Amino acid sequence: MAGPVTLALGPFLFESHGFGYTNLGRSTDVTWAELETVGGFNELQWTGPRSETVTINGVLFPREFGGLGTLEGLRLAAKNGIPLMLVSLGGSVFGSHAIQKIDEDRAFHDRFGTPGRNAYSIELKRKGSGLSLLSILGAL
Repeated sequence: MAGPVTLALGPFLFESHGFGYTNLGRSTDVTWAELETVGGFNELQWTGPRSETVTINGVLFPREFGGLGTLEGLRLAAKNGIPLMLVSLGGSVFGSHAIQKIDEDRAFHDRFGTPGRNAYSIELKRKGSGLSLLSILGAL
């Protein structure tokens, strides 16, 4: 039994047991242009969002709960440049993301080379939709 699924990255499911995660971090970067003014503080003009990064950290215990196959599937998607939809099964849709980096720290190997513990980190960057209100208005 893998337990409830709480997060999905494309077809890859994060479960309570098996391929689980311990924390999820999210960073949004927006830009403001600074405009020189006379006799006061410089004005700021919002120019839009630049990027959004999501980091998923977790620890696998492959001998007891599995999960290495899912991590290798994510690595394969990253190597082939396949963007994946990130969805929290609590109802949040985070949009399409590209895997930027996967780090692993494998420890406690058995005689077959299977790690007993595998800490991992997956860094994702949100893909732009290609359309925004400003690009639509600019086309008119």
